Amino acid sequence: MEFVGHTLRNNLFVAPMAGVTDRPFRQLCKQLGAGLAVSEMVTSNSLLYGSKKTQRRANHEGEADPISVQIAGADPAMMAEAARYNVSRGAQIIDINMGCPAKKICNVMAGSALLRDEPLVQRILEAVVQAVPDTPVTLKIRTGWDAENRNALAILKIAQAAGIRALTIHGRTRCQQYTGEAEYDTIRAVKAAATIPIIANGDITSPEKAKLVLDYTGADGVMVGRAAQGRPWIFREIEHYLKTGQTLPAPEVREIHRILLAHLDDLYSFYGVEAGVRIARKHISWYTRGLVGSAHFRHHMNQLPTLEMQQQAVNDFFFSLADQGERLQYAPEAGEIPASEAAPRNLAA
Repeated sequence: MEFVGHTLRNNLFVAPMAGVTDRPFRQLCKQLGAGLAVSEMVTSNSLLYGSKKTQRRANHEGEADPISVQIAGADPAMMAEAARYNVSRGAQIIDINMGCPAKKICNVMAGSALLRDEPLVQRILEAVVQAVPDTPVTLKIRTGWDAENRNALAILKIAQAAGIRALTIHGRTRCQQYTGEAEYDTIRAVKAAATIPIIANGDITSPEKAKLVLDYTGADGVMVGRAAQGRPWIFREIEHYLKTGQTLPAPEVREIHRILLAHLDDLYSFYGVEAGVRIARKHISWYTRGLVGSAHFRHHMNQLPTLEMQQQAVNDFFFSLADQGERLQYAPEAGEIPASEAAPRNLAA
């Protein structure tokens, strides 16, 4: 796919997720089939540039091109400076966050809260585009603030006039947070009016759902978020399905074990052992979600304080699975449905 001056492997994007899409996760998703992975958002507050967290989020060492960095904020001048700062540190694409629904972001009028102030949206977009004239700037939004105020079409017009090169739309309003189901009619309408690439986001949980959304909306690509947590191979599954119409077999237990161990090693190295062990817990929980015996395993694993104990617990769990069969067999726990088995929604509804 040709995307804002870069040639991508395909039209599959990893969503920027705070606390998730760090460098180890982005690299892993790219290795397993994603065309582009957008970093977790970096604050536009210049006072925080020196913080350890911000420095880590801006670390792209060894990461495959292109490097896309998402920035968030509500002040045009600070957003412009944040764009320049990240480009100076290797960013090849600047993505602007106007889609995050989190209260701590919206309370400072950033993220999706900006959708309520279209003149401010225009000033921010113009400031950032002008600040980095040689770097493509993209934008991520939601469909609007609430069901009565879906203004994605208006934002599209502002974005195109400001020089934004691509637009990603999550098919929910800010008020929906992550509840209910994503809708794709708004994305379809925006795509029909757009002269820039449109990326569809929201509830892309399977290869079949990805194709349905692409066909229904006409979008140029799809962005996968929560469904990739603990299942980064979803990108190769979607890629294969879009190319062949065939579904790949479920991953073998030994392969998932190998992928998880490599991911853990990267986390330990990236964050340091103490923080790495703590951060690894959520990833291990995601990888094992829905597997036989995983609830007991997760409870036990989350109490383990050392790297060695954590790795041993992971090895013991996956060796026990391997003894039961070569491929993963999902056994959903109460109220838990694996993303791979989520039924596609009737898109015409």
